[in-house]
Amino acid sequence: MSNPCILCVAITGSLPTKANNPAVPITISEQIESTQEAFEAGATIAHCHVRDDAGRPTSDPERFARLKEGLERHCPGMIIQLSTGGRSGAGYERGGMLPLRPDMASLSVGSNNFPTRVYENSPDLVDWLASEMIAHDVKPEIEAFDLGHVIQACTMARDGRLKSPLYVQFVMGVKNAMPADERVLDFYIETLNRLAPDAQWCGAGIGPAQITLNEWCIAKGGHTRTGLEDNVRLDRDRLAPSNAALVRRAAELCEKYERPVATWQEARAILGLRPPA
Repeated sequence: MSNPCILCVAITGSLPTKANNPAVPITISEQIESTQEAFEAGATIAHCHVRDDAGRPTSDPERFARLKEGLERHCPGMIIQLSTGGRSGAGYERGGMLPLRPDMASLSVGSNNFPTRVYENSPDLVDWLASEMIAHDVKPEIEAFDLGHVIQACTMARDGRLKSPLYVQFVMGVKNAMPADERVLDFYIETLNRLAPDAQWCGAGIGPAQITLNEWCIAKGGHTRTGLEDNVRLDRDRLAPSNAALVRRAAELCEKYERPVATWQEARAILGLRPPA
């Protein structure tokens, strides 16, 4: 019982709509309410995207500012992680929210295939985003879609482009990228431990792989991500009624493997984050 598990909730993402699941929070107020419920269920990191008035993904810093302000008010202590993902903007606009100084931001350090497009992360853009995170004291969560991304993150930490210790998320189950394969996950963990022994890691599974990755990560001593961004269903026959329901499902796995769900204080200590604003 001495290894708390951090639960991250990815509340909205860029793709899910209310047509996919009416529980997907789109507006700022919906996102705040949904995150508060997930926070009360045990999530201590909120991975955040924002949408425009038509429900399309955007990197608008003003919308991120309103979301951040609301989460700080209604979820005191929760770790706020803003997305710099490529579906929400292009080029440097992807990092336009970093001067808001969120606790964390996502950072993909390489390119890969997505279901219908290339997820492009050029070396110049990756270096710029990383430098902005250092400048604004924002801890990156490295989104690793394949082994090369793990190795690149460790290289960037060694040469000072990223601060150590790293926090690396293994993303599995994206069509045309890395499937959910337990032996691959084990090799990811082994490689990260070898190249960056002080790093922390988590895992995210997409679609039906979500609950599988949750269980593997919790059982192996890592942290894990859940939420409606990655998966809108409880199972083949039932939509997830809320982000909180998916968080509670992950928390039940923590109990199964005798790991306490990390409090926000423990999560901040584990990740070496500054005190909440």
